Amino acid sequence: GLSQYSSDPRTEWDLSAYSTRDQVLEAVRNLRYKGGNTFTGLALTHVLEQNLKPDAGARLEAEKLVILLTDGKSQDDANLAAQTLKNLGIEIFAIGVKNADEAELKQVASEPLELTVYNVLDFPLLSSLVGRLTQVLCTRIKEKSNKEKSDIPVNTGPQLSPTDLKISAVTSKSMHLTWSPPLRPPKKYRIVYSPSKGGIPKEVVLDGAVTSLRLSNLTSHTEYLVSVFPIYDTAVGDGLRGITSTLPLSSPRSLRVSELSHNSIRLSWKAAQGATQYLVLCSAAPDGAED
Repeated sequence: GLSQYSSDPRTEWDLSAYSTRDQVLEAVRNLRYKGGNTFTGLALTHVLEQNLKPDAGARLEAEKLVILLTDGKSQDDANLAAQTLKNLGIEIFAIGVKNADEAELKQVASEPLELTVYNVLDFPLLSSLVGRLTQVLCTRIKEKSNKEKSDIPVNTGPQLSPTDLKISAVTSKSMHLTWSPPLRPPKKYRIVYSPSKGGIPKEVVLDGAVTSLRLSNLTSHTEYLVSVFPIYDTAVGDGLRGITSTLPLSSPRSLRVSELSHNSIRLSWKAAQGATQYLVLCSAAPDGAED
């Protein structure tokens, strides 16, 4: 599969799109370069959530490799996203061109760095890496395939997907999530949430035996997208998604005015839940208005 990215990652084709070498080469020749920003962390998250799923062609029994090609320093946290992939057993090769940050490439790539990090001065020089990179990739796949296999079945149906996501106890700053586990319990769950109208996604990783989570420190009166992904030793199952809005901040009630004098008044009100401070504004009534 292949995805391009700038500020918005885009899947060009999934793992299951082509079945022959010639078809892949033809697709590469027809590829249009996507210029723009360099949000590498967002791109790696896109690959995990969109390209390495069973319904995109990812086989649970197959080794997972990601080759990152970038010509600049990331404008977001690429290391955090890369570590998430590496924690799932996904190996990352990082190739830098022109203005790529070599220190960042080494942070993103898997060990050993002498096999997984490459840097060239310009795009035409990428051809000089083909032979070595091909050999390294084939060797790494063979080495990993010779290790003890996971006993997870190839079945990619509901056995590997959680169900029945419920969002409850919603306040202005928090919400509670629960879900039903898949028939085959995962190793971990990865919960990703973000405002639906844009914003940096945040994530929480839970043990596979846990099926509930309280999200806190949210923004009030905001619609959130929530995704729950089951994580297995060699794959990420289909995500379970939901959407809901946090409540508006509560307001003070029952305003009372007392102790009026020629230059002062006393105000009192019932407290707003969760408020730590109040801003009181006052102004003189316009001419002719009732006092």
